[in-house]
Amino acid sequence: MPQHILTAVAWPYANGPRHIGHVSGFGVPSDIFSRYQRMAGNKVLMVSGTDEHGTPIQVQADQEGVSTQELVDRYNRIIAEDLTALGLSYDLFTRTTTRNHYEVTQEIFRGLYKNGYVVPQTTLGAVSPSTGRTLPDRYIEGTCPICKYDGARGDQCDNCGNQLDPIDLINPRSKINGETPKFVETEHFMLDLPAFADVLGSYLQRKHGEWRPNVLKFSLNLLNDLQPRAITRDLDWGVPIPLDGWRDLENKRLYVWFDAVIGYLSASIEWAKRSGDPDAWRAWWQSPDARSYYFMGKDNIVFHSVIWPAMLLGYNGEGAKGGSPGSLGRLNPPTEVVSSEYLTMEGRKFSSSRRVVIYVRDFLSRYDADALRYYIAIAGPETQDTDFTWAEFLNRNNGELVAAWGNLVNRSISMAAKNFGEIPQPGELTDADRELLERSKAAFATVGAELSRSRFKNALTEAFNVVREANKYLADQAPWKLKDDPDRQRSILYVALQIVDDAKTLLTPFLPSSSNKVYKMLGGEGTWSSMPELREVEEEGGRPYPVITGTYEDDVATWESRPIRPGTPLSAPTPLFTKLDPKIVDEELARLGG
Repeated sequence: MPQHILTAVAWPYANGPRHIGHVSGFGVPSDIFSRYQRMAGNKVLMVSGTDEHGTPIQVQADQEGVSTQELVDRYNRIIAEDLTALGLSYDLFTRTTTRNHYEVTQEIFRGLYKNGYVVPQTTLGAVSPSTGRTLPDRYIEGTCPICKYDGARGDQCDNCGNQLDPIDLINPRSKINGETPKFVETEHFMLDLPAFADVLGSYLQRKHGEWRPNVLKFSLNLLNDLQPRAITRDLDWGVPIPLDGWRDLENKRLYVWFDAVIGYLSASIEWAKRSGDPDAWRAWWQSPDARSYYFMGKDNIVFHSVIWPAMLLGYNGEGAKGGSPGSLGRLNPPTEVVSSEYLTMEGRKFSSSRRVVIYVRDFLSRYDADALRYYIAIAGPETQDTDFTWAEFLNRNNGELVAAWGNLVNRSISMAAKNFGEIPQPGELTDADRELLERSKAAFATVGAELSRSRFKNALTEAFNVVREANKYLADQAPWKLKDDPDRQRSILYVALQIVDDAKTLLTPFLPSSSNKVYKMLGGEGTWSSMPELREVEEEGGRPYPVITGTYEDDVATWESRPIRPGTPLSAPTPLFTKLDPKIVDEELARLGG
């Protein structure tokens, strides 16, 4: 029975283009997962968009001398174009400045307020003395009052994991300009997180054995010190507060972290409206059998494993204060939070200001998208921080994609095309033939099990083991030496082509573009695995904007070994991947800041 699978992908922030460290956390893993689930026959809804509110957006707009709207319009388009080029198969990639998002965000706020989980409170807010603008918690650093780590943020200490408020920090300073913030009294609405301590504890305890241990341990530790958290800010850019006496205030808006996570729901609702069935989203959000997987980097765990579940449970009326669901009905909390660790660059943290960075757009202008996807899957920060080096990228591209996989495809198809012009009809198979065919067929269960648990490195390693064994088989059988035994040659090449076809399928979630090429080389008809497309859309009375979407339901790709058809015409193959010149290492290192 097909399942409804929600793939909720972290929202990239629209204050600049995204680099490869970003997509290693949210982009590539979520797409690998979604493509596999579609191939396995499940109904996938993959949603995200650009996160376009908050002070950092305003700061960047000031620096570039443009309006806030101009800035987010520019980077929304750049990011959408880059993620499309990377082959991320969103059902909908939208933005948080849509009317739809505003409406859904306000509905969630009203539901939480009605149930008593959002309450007004006078607090001390951090303000920049030079601009008078509210400073976001994450833009304030200082010494943690608990563990004394110097470099704690105003919302959380990454060293000890405890939640903080900017006022808690010792020697706080603005990350924007280094000045000491001024703290002033202001009235804000607070999310009563302590009211969810028990229900969140039960929710997280049920995740033992399901979530990555690092994610679950971190999340459980957060429950030890839950504090009410401000969900509004003194800003003029963002979603208005939907209450009498508040909605018309020009300097009060919902906090960006609050509205951004609601984007998963608002994007699902927008997708449903655009599909022609406005209620279609409910199958992914309200069915007891639906499952939802949230993909992000580790700096966003708290928002997805604690705060977002609390917001959903509060909207449902399932916290300590009780209540009843809002007008949207009861909403499912996340099934799993799939967090990756950090990717560094040649031993250094990514830093746009210090040029220790490579943007997705720049990377794809010089290298194959599938080469980046492969690197992230096989050597990325799945469970621990990982360092990207150009030397390793070169070696994996040339040694694995070109010499192993590309070589298997090329010599199998070229030999069969040259000698027979078609997929040959095999004769009697040997034990070695049958053993390899069974090995390849069995890999679907193994690789599929790893993919379903988001263990991408294990899955890709096993898929590539099939490729390596096929290359060894060809080397051992040496069909090029059997011109005097065409029957045996036919059998060997048939087996090799069947393994190529199987490997193409096993690698499709990771390497969709090159898998499509192999499908065509083997005479496949129709679309094997669809690529996303960028479309211009608009809301009634709203501004036009680009979205990433696609039609994936008619894809031929299924997660199984399918017998190839002898007699299918073959022609000489084209190279699957480009062999890179070793000099690219020095060239790319020269582009990095010293």
